Amino acid sequence: MFLDHPTLTATNSFTEPDRLERLTRVYGYVVALADMAGKQAFIEKVSQLHDHKGTLIVFWHDAPTEDEKAYFAQAWASKMGDGSTNVEHEV
Repeated sequence: MFLDHPTLTATNSFTEPDRLERLTRVYGYVVALADMAGKQAFIEKVSQLHDHKGTLIVFWHDAPTEDEKAYFAQAWASKMGDGSTNVEHEV
């Protein structure tokens, strides 16, 4: 079992707690995509997810591949996420 999951934060999370719930759903979606692709080390690369007014910002311990970035784009654009393509990555 992996216990060092990324920190989930959001702008206005105290007044809009649904933002953190959305990040939890997106994180689960992304981890499932990576697991299905056989990328077992993926989960250790993500440091933090932050929802900044509808933009997902992904913070990484190690530089992501284009496939790994695409997992977040797919999840954020889905009904589990924000429904937009506003995703940024920070290493």
